[in-house]
Amino acid sequence: MANEIPFPLYHKNARKNTIQRALDTTLFFLLISLLFYRLLSLKTHGFVWLLAFLCESWFTFYWFLIVNAKWSPVDIKTYPQNLEPRFPELPTVDMFVTTADPVREPPIMTVNTVLSLLAVDYPADKLACYVSDDGCSALTFYSLVESSKFAKLWVPFCKKYKVQVRAPFRYFLEDPISISAPNFEFKEEWEKIKVEYEHLCLKIKEASRKSALCNLTHDFAVFANIETGNHPTIIKIIGENCEEDVPHLVYISREKRPKYRHHFKAGAMNVLSRVSGLMTNAPLMLNVDCDMFVNNPQVVRQALCQLVGRESERDMGFIQYPQCFYNATKDDPYGNQMVVLMEYIGRGIAGLQGPPYAGTGCFHRRKVIYGVWPDNAASINDYEAMKEFGKSEEFLESATHALKGEKGIRKSISDYLEASFQVAACDYEFGSSWGTKFGWIYGSMTEDVLTGLNIHKKGWKSNFHYLDPPAFLGCAPTGGPAAMTQQKRWATGLLEILVSKSNPIVFNLTGNLQFRLYLFYIYLLSWGLTSVPELCYAALPAYCIIANSHFLPKVQDPAILIPVAIFVTYNMLTLREYLKVDLSFRAWWNNMRMARITATSAYLFGVLTIVLKLLGLSDTVFDVTQKNDEASEDEDDDEINGTAKFTFDESPIFVPGTTLLLVHLTALLSLCLGLRPLVHKDAQGSGVGLGEVLCSLWVVLCFRPFMKGLFRIGKYGLPSSTIFKSTSLALVLVCLGTASWA
Repeated sequence: MANEIPFPLYHKNARKNTIQRALDTTLFFLLISLLFYRLLSLKTHGFVWLLAFLCESWFTFYWFLIVNAKWSPVDIKTYPQNLEPRFPELPTVDMFVTTADPVREPPIMTVNTVLSLLAVDYPADKLACYVSDDGCSALTFYSLVESSKFAKLWVPFCKKYKVQVRAPFRYFLEDPISISAPNFEFKEEWEKIKVEYEHLCLKIKEASRKSALCNLTHDFAVFANIETGNHPTIIKIIGENCEEDVPHLVYISREKRPKYRHHFKAGAMNVLSRVSGLMTNAPLMLNVDCDMFVNNPQVVRQALCQLVGRESERDMGFIQYPQCFYNATKDDPYGNQMVVLMEYIGRGIAGLQGPPYAGTGCFHRRKVIYGVWPDNAASINDYEAMKEFGKSEEFLESATHALKGEKGIRKSISDYLEASFQVAACDYEFGSSWGTKFGWIYGSMTEDVLTGLNIHKKGWKSNFHYLDPPAFLGCAPTGGPAAMTQQKRWATGLLEILVSKSNPIVFNLTGNLQFRLYLFYIYLLSWGLTSVPELCYAALPAYCIIANSHFLPKVQDPAILIPVAIFVTYNMLTLREYLKVDLSFRAWWNNMRMARITATSAYLFGVLTIVLKLLGLSDTVFDVTQKNDEASEDEDDDEINGTAKFTFDESPIFVPGTTLLLVHLTALLSLCLGLRPLVHKDAQGSGVGLGEVLCSLWVVLCFRPFMKGLFRIGKYGLPSSTIFKSTSLALVLVCLGTASWA
């Protein structure tokens, strides 16, 4: 009792998981049983049986990895009220916002994110907000300048009335009487600020329609004749905290030149860390995407509960908050809200060394980003090691202070403006270790996962923290093209890590990565690889019908109970997970079918991209996901009503799914017309059976959105070019299947 801390900051408690473990283990042993059955009967069957065995071997291994990740869930309880009694001098925090395209990421969205960060429940003089604009947009800069004026009204209002939702576009959706106790002063201020916000939105909208914003004079002159991929560094101090009421606000557009690689978001984050290191040098850093606003104003204090204190300083590298979405469509029709994934796998890996870095909604230690190992400060005074940070003497000095854990915010950030231009130059990293040994690590489009892996390799831990209400809310992709583009980018980036020297196999041999977290990273990085067995297994029923073969035991064979038990157990287990987190049966089904669609389309193209890259025939291209402006005037009625139809475009990403559907429809039609017998008499019962027919119907059911797309027009219908390509491929595959039977 004498050793207990009087003011605890957080507790991590193991969650009871008996039923879940039993179900997961049962399914695993059923999968093992099916593999043994396949092996014992492999000699009496042909290629189809072998292909099924290989696919099922992958599924069994993959399920083992999933069970490993889910096995040890924990709950984290924080006590922010104990922060100041233990640490009267709270640490400073630098907040980073990244945006790259003013068209796909509307500036009003970035503005709301920035305003929510400026208004968090934390001393304003201990905060600084840096916005990285990789699109080098005068419109984005103009929007931030105007929002900084509005922030002088918004931030005091939020703190005075303890506003819960501090992104204006969400806050003003509600009636003021339902938000706070109705009193004249509050209502008068509420109406005044709402008018000011509407005026801000109007000015930004009008500016976006002008061909020459503000005639590009004064502060905007630097944007004259700017090329997005070829321009000098632009750094503007929009708001400097002189009166200690609103945090610093700094705009940064790093230098870009065609002959230099800019490393996408990872490069932008490294520039942010260097510029902020010069200006404010806060020991803690928060980064969010431009579409992810603060939904819980206590989030900084909540994160600090796990980052400050002797024990936390020793081993806690970063705090990751789950991604939640404010534009979540009813029943998750595109399967991209990841609620169940976060709930079960997220909590499970929080019980291990910790979750991976997810790229947004994450609090980092600056010294961890700078490459420090736990309990190791030996290299802090090593001048040769410090030279790896680059050639700026001012930055080397700030990095030395950061590595020693010294305090951050300085008296005037404008004093370091000139030095900031140097560290934001595109040639600054030459001869340094940025992007290789420390900072955001280069080499993958999923730089977040690679950076987190690099941190975990050194032995640092992380935590996955759920808050109620959620800490941040973001914008989920809506529509098939946006969802598929995002999934393809993830699959490509994860596979880039898997085939690189940074893969976890090497890390596990040379670093301090815990074995079970190593298994989790194998699961995560293998998302794209699932496309190959998924596609093969999904095509097997149609092939068997066309070629008059079978890959399942016959109905009269007792062994048929094994695949039936697997099918029933898996679907009941996953349905239970969805119902336990208050999701509907429809949401479960949407996610199940989207898992099949994504694996056989987006993930497949991710694999093809990596193969072409390895062969030197192509390089990866970062596609910015289209974000929907919350104020969009052309929002569809079905999306407003909380439902959504699957949408398509002319991207080749929809060709594999359409082809697979057409092959199955052809196989079933040929069976119905009597062109293929249900059992091939001469093969002693070796022909197609009922199992293959039911599986084919299941695949068609999973790809029902594609079947609807065959008969719809506009964005809800499959383009004629996609149908033509898919029909041609389907005919070739059907002919090959028919030839194999003949």
